[in-house]
Amino acid sequence: MSLPQPIEAPASFTGQRVAVVGMGIEGRDAFQFLVREGAEVVTVDRNPRRAMRDQDDVSLLQGLDALIASQGVPWDSTLLVDAARRGLPVFGPTQVFFERCPSNRVIGITGSAGKTTTTTLVHELLSRAEVDCVLGGNIGRGLLGQLPDIAPDTTVVAELSHTQLLRTTRSPQVAAITNITPNHLDQFDWDDYQALKYRIVEYQTGTDRVVLPFDEPRAAHASRLGSAANEWFGIGEPPCRAAAHCDRGHVFRNGRRLMDADELKIPGQHNLRNALAALAIVGELVSDDAAAAVLSTFAGVAHRLELVAELDGVRFVNDSIATTPERTLAGIRAIDGPIVLMLGGRDKRLPLDPLVDELRRRVRRAVLFGETGAAWAQWCAEQGVEARHAGDLASAFAETVGAAQPGDAVLLSPGGTSFDAYPNFEARGQHFRDLVEALRPKESVADER
Repeated sequence: MSLPQPIEAPASFTGQRVAVVGMGIEGRDAFQFLVREGAEVVTVDRNPRRAMRDQDDVSLLQGLDALIASQGVPWDSTLLVDAARRGLPVFGPTQVFFERCPSNRVIGITGSAGKTTTTTLVHELLSRAEVDCVLGGNIGRGLLGQLPDIAPDTTVVAELSHTQLLRTTRSPQVAAITNITPNHLDQFDWDDYQALKYRIVEYQTGTDRVVLPFDEPRAAHASRLGSAANEWFGIGEPPCRAAAHCDRGHVFRNGRRLMDADELKIPGQHNLRNALAALAIVGELVSDDAAAAVLSTFAGVAHRLELVAELDGVRFVNDSIATTPERTLAGIRAIDGPIVLMLGGRDKRLPLDPLVDELRRRVRRAVLFGETGAAWAQWCAEQGVEARHAGDLASAFAETVGAAQPGDAVLLSPGGTSFDAYPNFEARGQHFRDLVEALRPKESVADER
């Protein structure tokens, strides 16, 4: 089945009967937008407690004028496919936002990994420079609800997933791709997944900008797909003029030495790349001094190599965002010292092979959990990595605590999605945080006499 063709939304939904499918963050945001615009709204979700109608009930399509589908709703779900068959238009919230947004500077950031950290950094850099800006998109904050706060000179910083780009016919004035690596192959084939990432530049014009890594060929390929001006970032000696790059441990901005790479507070080479992308994206809106100040103090985003605590010489690191083996690999490489690794969740049908060398070299023990835990534990054993399937996350955590020694890091970097047991990776990461907090010694309270 081919991907749906995106279409333009109407100038107004006033008086139309519109179904909002998927009542998560995007859906709730779209619902409030439509109510403000004067539409009659039907809320739809698979959870009956969150909506008026069940997502599996195609009879709800009768009498509708349109649907707005949240990115979490599979594009090939029965409801959306049947809507298209009946000729009902299906829009995405991102498309509607692009059409309604009055800003002359929308920054859209996508990529297989690093887009949340890069997006957050861009917003931090612009805020430090006192640029009027708003933040939203895939980062957990709706965009449609922020339209009343956006003026023509407001800078919009939007994290955009491939599923948000699925139904778009417009591109941001500044587009950035952090990288393109195999991901979500349980939902899309590899060619379609790449094509959706490239859609962020598909509708750019000659007055727009696209920011790409010169050292990542798949993402760099986007420079050939549109007419926007190309700007580059990356690690190593750049083959052309780069807006930001790191070479021999020094960070350069438009050829000017900005700081040393080890002055960045966020750990790991992947985060260095995120910082370089953010520098290239903000351009001359942010001074060198302001940029260096932000990069030397920015501690990262929750659930992304987040140091939760250090107890009895053991560091507990929450990297629940790592839902692919590649992200787990980056997490392992970012941690100093021996690692007791918590690995598992739901498989995305991505190969574990890239992990082999680092597992053997850096991981003292792998403790597996979740739906794919047993199979992955067997794979680890076949690769000569000490591993055990412990069941659920709480049981795996107890085992890692028992195995950890002073100087070790207990690293939750699962390599699989959270959907076998949690609604999202944030909930999984919060469970890990709670388990760590429960280890803290309770302060004794003296009896009051």
